[in-house]
Amino acid sequence: MNEYQNIIDVGAGMVLTVAGWLLRELWGAVKELQRDINKLEATLPKEYVLKDDLDKRMSHIEDMFQRIYDKLDGKADKP
Repeated sequence: MNEYQNIIDVGAGMVLTVAGWLLRELWGAVKELQRDINKLEATLPKEYVLKDDLDKRMSHIEDMFQRIYDKLDGKADKP
C-alpha cells in the first residue's frame, strides 16, 4: 500500500510540474501579447489615417477638381 502511495505522489508531482510549466509559459505569452497590443495602439494613429479623415480630405479634393472642371467648361475659347 505504501508503495502505491509513493507512485501516486510521484505521478501527481510530475503532472503538477508539467501543468505549472505550461501555465507559466501561457502567462508569459499573454504578457508578451499585451505588450505588443499596447505598442500597436501607440503606433496606429501615427501610421494610419482614420476613414473619416480620409473622406473629408477626398471630399475637399473632389470639390477642387469640380471647380477646375467648371472653369474649363466655361472658357470662352472652347469650341
